Amino acid sequence: MAEQVRIIVCGFGRVGRSFARLLEAKAETLARDYGLEIQLHGVGELEGSVISPKGLAPAALADYFETHGGLGGHPEGGRPEWKGIDLIREAGAGLLVETTPTDIRTGEPALTHIRTALGRGMHVVSANKGPFIRHYRTLQAFARDNGAALRLSAAAAAALPTLDVAQTCLAGAEILAIEGVLNGTSNYILTEMRKSGRSYGEALSEAQRLGIAETDPTLDVEGHDTANKLALIANVCMGADLLPEQVGRTGISGLTAEEVHAAGEEGRIFRLVGRAERGPDGAVRARVAPMGLPRDHPLAAVDGAEKGITYTTDTMGRVTVVGGKSDPKGAAAALLKDILNIHRAPGAARSGRYS
Repeated sequence: MAEQVRIIVCGFGRVGRSFARLLEAKAETLARDYGLEIQLHGVGELEGSVISPKGLAPAALADYFETHGGLGGHPEGGRPEWKGIDLIREAGAGLLVETTPTDIRTGEPALTHIRTALGRGMHVVSANKGPFIRHYRTLQAFARDNGAALRLSAAAAAALPTLDVAQTCLAGAEILAIEGVLNGTSNYILTEMRKSGRSYGEALSEAQRLGIAETDPTLDVEGHDTANKLALIANVCMGADLLPEQVGRTGISGLTAEEVHAAGEEGRIFRLVGRAERGPDGAVRARVAPMGLPRDHPLAAVDGAEKGITYTTDTMGRVTVVGGKSDPKGAAAALLKDILNIHRAPGAARSGRYS
């Protein structure tokens, strides 16, 4: 008999709804291969929430939200006056999935959601970078003090397993440097400029037509998203204390088709690279900028909207991971992976309010 795991979701945007649909699509696999029945008991949103002690049909709930634009009027426990924090306090769930929009400077409302959930002994998985860039170590310590687990794979490049590789596969090694192609939109544009000869503006328009780039692509193409992810990964994996505003940053909007073509003639491939490195004084410094990588560099092969990360270590040499979907489904899959890994950890199923 499958073990029941009661969860709630705060934030029902594209990632939250993708997670709900993935949860339903994978239900048989989760029961058969992992012995789990993950039950969705509530979803919290700013304009109303829904809670049901008997559980909710995840995909149908996503459809309802898209049709009605909210959850407060849902016939199976709609609470028009409730926000996510009310759901965390009242739902009696064992795990919070946090997918609210990111506020990099304040971390809110996710920071309050996560602190409240951890304080109640709930496990947390998050796709939200905001709370962890400035508060990672204090939140992890708070989680340990309350017998809860905190995972944030989806916040650090979605489906690309950046943190998993560093924390598990490279355990015992010191990470000396990180290089990452961490933004799929920018990488797609640079790939198009190189392969088709398009200008930056033409490649951006094509990315927007395909839904790869936002209408306002500033966060992606000017390097903000890469800087945010790099700071988070460096803080988690290198023990750094970087803030995004301390990461030097140059975007790709100033690159010309002629520069990209000339680099190719010289055997170099432009990528928007985030690099963090520990200096002789022990401090970690970081920068994001377009770089003409030699063709034999492992990140030179990261084409299209894919991402990649290279860790340079003291004992394991250089290790690179490439791929991972750069879309809401990839982030949803990372959230599900974190739930499964929490469950598989020794003693997890017995802890707190998890089951």
